[in-house]
Amino acid sequence: MSGEGSGRQTRRGVLAAAGLAAPASAVTATPRTPPEAEYGFAPGLTYLNTASLGPTPRRILAIMTEAWAELETNPVAMAYGAGPLLARTDRARAQVAELLGCGTDEILITRSTTDAMNILAAGTRLGRGDRVLTTDQEHEGGTFCWTSLARRRGVVLDVIPIAPEDLDADAIVARFSAALRPDTRVISVSHVISATGHRMPIERIAALARSHGALCVVDGAQAVGQVPVDVRALGCHAYATTGHKWLMGPKGTGVLYLSPDAADAIAPVQLEDGHRFVSNATGVGCLPLAIGLGAAAEAMRRRGVAAVEAHNLGLRNQAHAGLGRIPRLRLASAPPGDPMGTALVAAYLPPEIDSKVFRETLLARHGVVVKMAEKRWFNGFRLSPHLFNGEADIAHALRAIRSVLA
Repeated sequence: MSGEGSGRQTRRGVLAAAGLAAPASAVTATPRTPPEAEYGFAPGLTYLNTASLGPTPRRILAIMTEAWAELETNPVAMAYGAGPLLARTDRARAQVAELLGCGTDEILITRSTTDAMNILAAGTRLGRGDRVLTTDQEHEGGTFCWTSLARRRGVVLDVIPIAPEDLDADAIVARFSAALRPDTRVISVSHVISATGHRMPIERIAALARSHGALCVVDGAQAVGQVPVDVRALGCHAYATTGHKWLMGPKGTGVLYLSPDAADAIAPVQLEDGHRFVSNATGVGCLPLAIGLGAAAEAMRRRGVAAVEAHNLGLRNQAHAGLGRIPRLRLASAPPGDPMGTALVAAYLPPEIDSKVFRETLLARHGVVVKMAEKRWFNGFRLSPHLFNGEADIAHALRAIRSVLA
């Protein structure tokens, strides 16, 4: 039996053991009309998991493919010095900077949010006894950089609790304030919490950090391309984000913004030879991916992030209302109209329904892709609609969820 066939057998066995599986002949995606010819989704797939990985439009893929073909015609001439592709990566950095509201020389193109967080943490002057203040709702991609410093340099990590249902911004800021110590050097927090979609009061947290003489570092993986982001207006010292979620850019791209007033406190080795994407300090990056990231940022800027946010919130509110009418579910995300709400909407599952099995059943029976919540947060799932989704997708997902929980 092939590996693929064995995987299907295993998945059906897991679903059957949980009492959720359809007969083998019924484990097919419900026929669906593709949302747009611009995206390469498999036929019948209802994709509601942009917060994990967004789809890259065919037009962006074509730009990268063309760039890669051009690169290979004369790799050294195209990639170094005054090469045309290197100049295009400089333009890509400018396009990303324009979307984020900062200068081109204030950003580095990275491989992901996690890569950006690792770069900035490694570039800090933190040493034994210095403290980093964060929350228990952070994604591991935003905390491993600090736990590594704790292990290798003796940095101390302080963690404040934020319950999934906590929507009191004043109380959250007060919790940060109460946890500050004289030796707190960094506050590290997500702009949008990945499990629930709650938007943190970053401007207030950044102001708190500055008043204490600490750095404010923001994990913006779930924000850029979903909500308007102006890094200078936020007041943070560093902002890490990704190209492959809400920006719908190339997989394996990210961005690190560093405020000029943090230059002494955060000095990554990548800046030893300037900010250019290809240099003796950064090595040879993937130029086609950087060019694709710039194209994705420019496409999002032209659409208008505020307009995209309004579209997504409409779908999210439809999902929130529908999930709230399913008796066996309990919502974990902010209600419509709450300033902490974003396009992500999450719900608790009944304890007897395993979130991994639930996710697999939705895909197997109905062709619906959702994200299971990390078990350390809660047993549940998350929907994250984006601009390629419509009301029909949400309605289909709600019917599928009802069917699985029936």
